[in-house]
Amino acid sequence: MIRRMLSAPPAAFLLTILGVFLYTGCATQNQNDPDKLPNIIYIMADDLGYGDLGCYGQETIQTPNIDRLAKEGMRFTNHYSGHTVCRCSRLSLWTGHHTGNLPIHGNAKWQMGPTDITIAKLLQEKGYATGGVGKWSLGDSGSTGHPNLQGFDFWMGFLDQSEAHNYFPTHLWRNSERVPLAGNVLSDKPQDRGRVAIQKQTYSHDLIADEALAFIRQNKINPFLLHVHITLPHANNESGNATGDGMEIPDYGVYSDEDWPNPEKGFAAMVTKLDSDVGRITALLEELGLRENTIIFFTSDNGPHQEGGHQHEFFDSNGPLRGLKRDLYDGGIRVPLIVSWPGHILPNSSSDHPSAFWDYLPTACELAGVQPPDSIDGISYLPTLLNTGVQKQHDYLYWKFEELGVEKVALRSGRWKVVRPATNAAFELYDLSVDNAEQHNLADEQPAVLSQLKDVIASLE
Repeated sequence: MIRRMLSAPPAAFLLTILGVFLYTGCATQNQNDPDKLPNIIYIMADDLGYGDLGCYGQETIQTPNIDRLAKEGMRFTNHYSGHTVCRCSRLSLWTGHHTGNLPIHGNAKWQMGPTDITIAKLLQEKGYATGGVGKWSLGDSGSTGHPNLQGFDFWMGFLDQSEAHNYFPTHLWRNSERVPLAGNVLSDKPQDRGRVAIQKQTYSHDLIADEALAFIRQNKINPFLLHVHITLPHANNESGNATGDGMEIPDYGVYSDEDWPNPEKGFAAMVTKLDSDVGRITALLEELGLRENTIIFFTSDNGPHQEGGHQHEFFDSNGPLRGLKRDLYDGGIRVPLIVSWPGHILPNSSSDHPSAFWDYLPTACELAGVQPPDSIDGISYLPTLLNTGVQKQHDYLYWKFEELGVEKVALRSGRWKVVRPATNAAFELYDLSVDNAEQHNLADEQPAVLSQLKDVIASLE
């Protein structure tokens, strides 16, 4: 449902309908013309909450460039990450599977194999130039999970996600080349695990952002897929343990004079720095004349963290939702999704279509004219983006989390959400249509609904 259309007065409604026809006509022409395959840019923040952006209700942290994307395109209000922690969330995104059909259910180290099918492999076979920057997490140098073996022509950033905690590392990776970072020296204390910098000169995020821009410039003629997996605003937990402040940022920028604890200044500065680099990407696309043929997705890998000295309540990072990172309440898994494509997606629109990371693969495939694998769990949400055709719906969305001996599960079906918040805990039932914050457990009042959803979970475990 596109809310802007439903709330428009009659005259504006007619103009909106006319605009929809113009937008959908452009999109259809683009998809059917092999010389005009759209560029696809997918930007993922790290531990950014549902409430951390201005366009999702944030009133303190400045995010003008991301808010502009929302004004130019569509804002999703019921979009979910692949998981509540990093590694599984990315694996779900790449492969189009929910966690019930993934080989891992937590952040345990794992690498992808040669038979795995990723969106990068599928678009690479179509002729797209494929590139990625930032945090990979699914295979180190020399392994079968290295991004160059998973469909990416180019990758620059972190391979091991634990190294990505540190914003002043000694090196990054450009494909299989170890790239030293000048002036960074790490602590040799065992408790710091090599992730606490005692000399800081080169901020890794700046190099990663520059490489994203360089990839766009180098591939401006041919269709490209670019994944920008920025580490901001993830905390450096080891540095936080050592100093009490793990929100590593060269300066606090516009927040320098605020009467806040330093970790909160750092968190806000990280989010605004992330926003400024989104602005650099859109400005470059406009400079190169690529903006109208480039669709941009912006999201976060899971809900907000409470690490490195940062308290998620300080900026109300989960907004109206309950929970945070590592929870399967919506605060841990419902994330922003903004999609902007001028001339194709109706500006300043929003959708409450329930969707998740595993829907990205079939959506990108449809954009590129590629047939997705039959075995995936995802459903393309391109009909929602373009307001054309019939949008298929999920029977359910499912998550499973296992870490440090704790097992959590959650399933959403329509308006209903069932959660088992800990191993052997009782199942809880919520009606999200009236209880977005998951405050009123209806397990005793709706036993038939609960029983039906538990049966679905049992079939997936």
